[in-house]
Amino acid sequence: MILLINPLLLNTLIFMGYIFDFHDAKRYHQWMLKRKNRLAADLESRLMLGMLDPVAGESVLDIGCGTGASIAPLLEKGLDVTGIDPSPYMLDILSTTVGNRVSLYRGFAEDLPFDDNSFNHACLFTCLEFVDNPKKALAEAFRVAKDRVFIGFLNRYALTGIGRRVQGIFTPTIYNRANFFSVWEIKSMVRELMGPVPVCWRTVCQFPGPWGAWMKQIEGSGLVQRFPFGTFAGMVVTLVPRFRTRPLAIRYQPKKVGRIAAGAAGCSGMAPSNGFDDTPQ
Repeated sequence: MILLINPLLLNTLIFMGYIFDFHDAKRYHQWMLKRKNRLAADLESRLMLGMLDPVAGESVLDIGCGTGASIAPLLEKGLDVTGIDPSPYMLDILSTTVGNRVSLYRGFAEDLPFDDNSFNHACLFTCLEFVDNPKKALAEAFRVAKDRVFIGFLNRYALTGIGRRVQGIFTPTIYNRANFFSVWEIKSMVRELMGPVPVCWRTVCQFPGPWGAWMKQIEGSGLVQRFPFGTFAGMVVTLVPRFRTRPLAIRYQPKKVGRIAAGAAGCSGMAPSNGFDDTPQ
């Protein structure tokens, strides 16, 4: 008996990270429409743009783009944006808001369908939490980007993150399927994959209370952003150019030396002439 497997299904079996279904995508989109969550997403996007520091016209790949929480600020910056996500339902919602301004692909972070150095930048915005192989996803991001990669993730040691995990014990939530990371864990994976490349990290604490301009100033201060237990952490990896090489086979065949001319035999012991007369005057 011959078993035929759909290639797309095989890809899904290989990368068994959580894929948002129709109901998850709808609930997430509605959750993002709430004012409190939009303000939190705005802080996270400001952190991403401030650290990534892209220039208008550059290309960026949003890996795990979802419904587009991180795509809107990239478009406002004048960037050439491409998004990829494994959930067709998330992509459907995103396509209704961005239209043809963004190139959208369905695919997995661990197996990006792009050539090396295809984009100036890449970003993983709360993406690693839901992939099967975070290290492979990072390696793929480093492969397709040529300048910088932004990694945004939910901090394992933030009070908010701990509360979400405790809540998941009693109430089923999307965070039950998420893996949380610390700054040190992400940095360790980056070092293992890329070696001693420049790495910078910041956090957003998302303090409770009324939101206003003064709160944005507090969240944007360098002292607060260096707090390692903020709710959302961002890390930028500056990529160092690497070139793939392979041994080059050079075929060399020595030339055959002919017989010395008869007139040159008597001159074999003489020094070559340099065109000047060295005889003392």
